[in-house]
Amino acid sequence: MNLQSKLAILADAAKYDASCASSGAAPRNSVGGRGMGSTEGMGICHSYAPDGRCISLLKILLTNFCQYDCLYCVNRVTSNVPRARFTVDEVVQLTLDFYRRNCIEGLFLSSGIIQSPDYTMEQVVEVARVLREEHDFRGYIHLKTIPDASPELMQRAGRYADRLSINIELPTAESLTALAPEKDSAAIDRSMARMAVHIGESRAARKEQAAQAIVSMPQSRTTRRASAPLFAPGGQSTQMIVGADATNDRTILATSARLYGVHRLRRVYYSAFSPIPDAARALPLAAPPTVREHRLYQADWLMRIYGFTHDEIVPPSQGTPGGPMGMLALDMDPKLAWALAHRERFPVNLNTAPRELLLRVPGFGVQTVERLLAARRVRRLRHADLSRLHVPLKKVLPFVEAADYRPGRALEAADLAAQLAPPPVQRSLF
Repeated sequence: MNLQSKLAILADAAKYDASCASSGAAPRNSVGGRGMGSTEGMGICHSYAPDGRCISLLKILLTNFCQYDCLYCVNRVTSNVPRARFTVDEVVQLTLDFYRRNCIEGLFLSSGIIQSPDYTMEQVVEVARVLREEHDFRGYIHLKTIPDASPELMQRAGRYADRLSINIELPTAESLTALAPEKDSAAIDRSMARMAVHIGESRAARKEQAAQAIVSMPQSRTTRRASAPLFAPGGQSTQMIVGADATNDRTILATSARLYGVHRLRRVYYSAFSPIPDAARALPLAAPPTVREHRLYQADWLMRIYGFTHDEIVPPSQGTPGGPMGMLALDMDPKLAWALAHRERFPVNLNTAPRELLLRVPGFGVQTVERLLAARRVRRLRHADLSRLHVPLKKVLPFVEAADYRPGRALEAADLAAQLAPPPVQRSLF
């Protein structure tokens, strides 16, 4: 099989991996003729950094052969799909060739399990080693690791990769046992814990080194110490499949909250289940609504950035109208749904409310809140200030008050949710 045919198969097989954002990479470049590639600039898989930059990654599997029989996976051992396998050198050359053509700025590499977890992980790590050590590649590298691989291999992976990830696959251990019996949720958890320890130790060592450098700077400006080793500076992430089992959104968000709190993950990615050929009877016949995945990402953002807990976002008694309990509303974003369910917390005074409460106002983002806080240090905020910030006034005004504005009884309106709902959009025929 030629290289182009392999690429067609293994790039398509990698499309189900969602956890390929490149945020958190250490800044590196090849300015001055040193090395090749960078983790900066604008750019085939497109990811976005926290500042909005588009990062283009070559996103492939080393192989889609796999000895596991996970029911939800198109690459499972019993699946009837075309198979292919790259060599280490082929992945290295593809990465370098695509970079030279200005198509990519980095590599996202995953793999099916062949021979053994250690053998597979060793091949994946070798790709990163060759790129870094033999070609001085300074672009972004994200490696999808294998929980059952040895700790030594995981440590080696962290030396070369900007980010590591281990897929938790499903929200609960029970679902993983039912749909992926060869995988062990406890092993996944242990690997995440080890990774978190290594990442924490690396960051602590570099902070200590930086502090010592500041203290010793006046004594010697010529002596340079070896830098403390980096270990996955972009942290670790994971991915879970949504809709392959009956787990509700409340449980999914509870699992995410635990991963953020215990293992300090940078991101949890949610991938809506996609029906696959020759599917097992245990799987649903149809994919979940696409908007469910979108709502989970919004709820995840509220937990990570806005200070919400998963219990607040989906309380035990909440459910979609006529649907199961513990589910996010599909017809409105979770922040607005929370505000409508807690009208007693509003209106929020723009001139006196703390940052934490301003962040809970529907229509306010982090940047908007920071600007409001900066402005009110020098003068009292008025209705016109909201217009200047270009916030969605229809959504914001019922929940705030300013020096010259009061919402009146807007919060008491029985049809407030209907008023704030987005207008219906007719679907295209194409």
